[in-house]
Amino acid sequence: MNNGGYEHGYRSCRCFWGTEPGSLVIRLATLIDNFHGLSVLDAGCGEGKNAVFLARRGANVSAIDVSSTAIDNGRRAFHDSDLVTWRVADILDLSFPDRSFDVVLAYGLFHCLSCGSDIDHVVNTLQRATREGGFHIICCFNSRYQELNAHPGFEPTLLPHQTICDYYQRWDVLHSTDTDLVESHPHNQIRHCHSMTRIIARRS
Repeated sequence: MNNGGYEHGYRSCRCFWGTEPGSLVIRLATLIDNFHGLSVLDAGCGEGKNAVFLARRGANVSAIDVSSTAIDNGRRAFHDSDLVTWRVADILDLSFPDRSFDVVLAYGLFHCLSCGSDIDHVVNTLQRATREGGFHIICCFNSRYQELNAHPGFEPTLLPHQTICDYYQRWDVLHSTDTDLVESHPHNQIRHCHSMTRIIARRS
């Protein structure tokens, strides 16, 4: 697994991703009335903006990323970062007890894996680790359109939107979109576009 070519950005910026949570995580907060006591896994947490958002709402959050730089940035960026349990690890090397999480975030994770079989493995791992009625929040590049000029040397694993959706065909899919994200990153200011799959699914 690589970190999407973001390591230079993490080293160049105090907080590469900013401190506001992602749109799907904000949407999740409209679906769950009370996060107190819920167990959350943020797989590929980056600097932890989503993890901290949910921890502030009372969730018990484990945040994992392959980049120690990203996690160091997150610990510094949030005054209450100690609400989160941080871990530097490759998600491919980890296993979890069955049905151990109420919410799993994979925000920007899948396309950073090396191949489709790695995505299969991680999806299976994360789904087994999710309780009945638990949620998955998925946000990833898909194969429709990508501008990678802002990501030199990065070769993402790109699956069709429908293939990603098919992982959740036995779940209750509450939200599913294939839309374009136009952005620029703070360390290079190169404007670029990604086609993005976004899914909120609940385990039946």
